[in-house]
Parts: sequence; structure tokens; C-alpha cells
Amino acid sequence: MSNLLSRYADAIFWMARYVERAEDLARVLDVTETFSRDSRGGQNWRSILELYSDAPTFSREHGEATAAAVIRFYTLDDRNPSSILSNLGMARSNARTLRPLISTEMWTQLNIFYNRLRALGPQEIAEPRLARFCSMIKEGCQTHTGITEGTFYRDEGWCFYQLGKQLERADQTTRLLDSKYHNVLPSPEDVGSQIDVSRWNALLRSAAGYHAFRKIHPRGMTPGDVAGFMLFHEGFPRSVAACVDEVGGRLTQLRSVYNIPGATAAMGRLDDLRTLLDTDIDGVIEFGLHEYLDRVQQYLNALSVEIGRDLLGHAPAATSAK
Repeated sequence: MSNLLSRYADAIFWMARYVERAEDLARVLDVTETFSRDSRGGQNWRSILELYSDAPTFSREHGEATAAAVIRFYTLDDRNPSSILSNLGMARSNARTLRPLISTEMWTQLNIFYNRLRALGPQEIAEPRLARFCSMIKEGCQTHTGITEGTFYRDEGWCFYQLGKQLERADQTTRLLDSKYHNVLPSPEDVGSQIDVSRWNALLRSAAGYHAFRKIHPRGMTPGDVAGFMLFHEGFPRSVAACVDEVGGRLTQLRSVYNIPGATAAMGRLDDLRTLLDTDIDGVIEFGLHEYLDRVQQYLNALSVEIGRDLLGHAPAATSAK
């Protein structure tokens, strides 16, 4: 690795992860708000704490998992390192470190976006306005992505940016899909009903995947079709398979084009993950969707640790705060 990247690769990797994490957390909150309109609303909000393993931390600070408390915890609570505000604050901190490498437009947009978010009050995230708040977060993160796409120089730094972004996106796609399992695990009579279909529809829309899904499945919608699409369809950029393929390409590029040593253990973990993904949705359902998603998350975490050890000079956990 060049001397320049030995100083900055880690910051680039984590800037990308934090922005992606903020966007995808907004997607989970958005779809949970949709699911919460049914009779299981309270249980739906508690399920997010389980998805992100935050229940103990939340309980110490807030006690009962009311809708208002959970929303605050994951949006504007600067004491929670997993909140959207904290993630974008850490992305901004890394961007400040990267000022010599990134465009002025990248820094300016992240800085303004974070300060706008920090100025919001509790009324802006109240449940009736949550969908609008989530849209603002998604649009701000997508603006960052577009500016980065158009201005970030294509060298080793770009590879590390893509590694961070795609690893985080794959992990968050599994969590978004798992939110359907936790939030609206239907009773037998609900399976295939209009309400069940509408919930899968909402999940696809929250992942910006509805129109892409309809290209493959123009009629009808089954849980297996949706889960298979989000896990394995390589034409959908948020699918786990598409993200993992991108990670593999960037690791290969770092080794072969930029002659960066190491990554042997990371490539081994990547092969393990590809083997796990070498199945179909019928095999996943037979294994258990929730159990399969949990296994994928464990493999992604192990891959992130090896990338940190091999290429970033340390061993970060995929869900730790930098």
C-alpha cells in the first residue's frame, strides 16, 4: 500500500460504511413504521432493537420500548453510537480527515447534511413525520453517493470506498429482510393474504427494489420470490449476491492492479461466503430464513475483520464505531 493510503484507507472505508449504514437504518425505520400501523405496532418497534442487538443498551437508558423512544434512539440520539445522527457524525469526522483526498463537494455536502440533521427537533421525528424524515436521510445519503461517484478519483482509495459501502450494504440488506421476519411473522391464515402481500410490497419499496422486482416477476408476489430477489439476484444492486460480487472484484483489483500485499485471509473468508450464497431460496427456506440471514451476517462480519487485519492494519468489528 502506498504511504498515502496507509494513512487514509481506513478513513475512506469507514466513511463509506457510515453513510451506507445511516441510509439503510432509515430504510429499516421506514418499513417498520409501515408495519407498525397494524395491531402489533409495539412489538414491531421492539423488534428493531433485536435486529441490531441494542436491547440491553436501550433498556439501560430508556426502559420501555415505546415507538417514540425507539425512534429517538435510532435517529437523533447522539448518545447512541448506532443512531443516524451518530453515523453521519462519524462519516463527517472521517471526511474531515480526508480533506486532502476528497473533493470539496463531498466534504461540503456531508458537512451541511450533518449540521442540518443536528438542528432538527423532536417534532421532526414524531411518528406522523417519520416517513418524511426517512426520505430526507435517504436523499441526503444518495446525494453523497452521487457526488462521490462523480468526483472521487479512481485509485486505491476508490476501491476501499467500495469495499466499505458494499460490505455494509450486504449486511443491511439482510437486516432489512430480517425485519419482515421479526415484525410481521404471519399467522398461518395470513400467509398469501392481501395484507401479507402488501407487507412484502412495502419491504421491496423500502429497499428501492419494487420496480426492479417487477421486471423479473411482472405478476404475483410470494415471500420466496421477494427473499430470493433480495438475496441472490445479481442484477439488483442491493442484493447480497451483487454486493459480495463487488467486494470480490475490489479485493482482486487491490491485489492485482495496485500490488497491495495481504488479503489472503480475506479472500478465504470471501470464498466461504460465496459458498454459503451458492444455494437457492428453496434451500434457504428449508434451512430457515432467519437462521440463514444470521449466518450470512456472521460471515460478513468475519470478512470485515479480515479486511481490517489484512488491509487496514487492525481488526475492526463490522458493527463497531470508529
